[in-house]
Amino acid sequence: MIGLDTNVLVRHLVGDDPAQTPNARALLAARCTVDDPGHVNRIVLCELVWVLGRGYRYDRLTIAGALEQLLNAAELQIEDREAALGALAAYRSSKADFADCLMGLLNRAAGCEHTMTFDRDAIALPEFAAV
Repeated sequence: MIGLDTNVLVRHLVGDDPAQTPNARALLAARCTVDDPGHVNRIVLCELVWVLGRGYRYDRLTIAGALEQLLNAAELQIEDREAALGALAAYRSSKADFADCLMGLLNRAAGCEHTMTFDRDAIALPEFAAV
């Protein structure tokens, strides 16, 4: 198994770099299979959403679609896939950042009553409470 960096997934999804895009896509095709999936950790998912939104100015709907594609890929092993899917659903239905959605769900799973925050968008989620 290999781990995948945010930049590899960005090149694969966006296809904007003539040198790196074919390399990223070839790597995924050759090294990420159902029997030997590529590993995508939670940090990479959060970075990916940030890069697509801030760097590429993709809208939430486009970002959510890209995340869904990755989360459902049998060739990828997603760290805490169920939490990531839950965070995707919360991201789609709220104004909160994906990272906050994921953090709240992971903290709840760890036994936290709430995640305390000043973030107005996150406070709207049931896993959060205002400081």
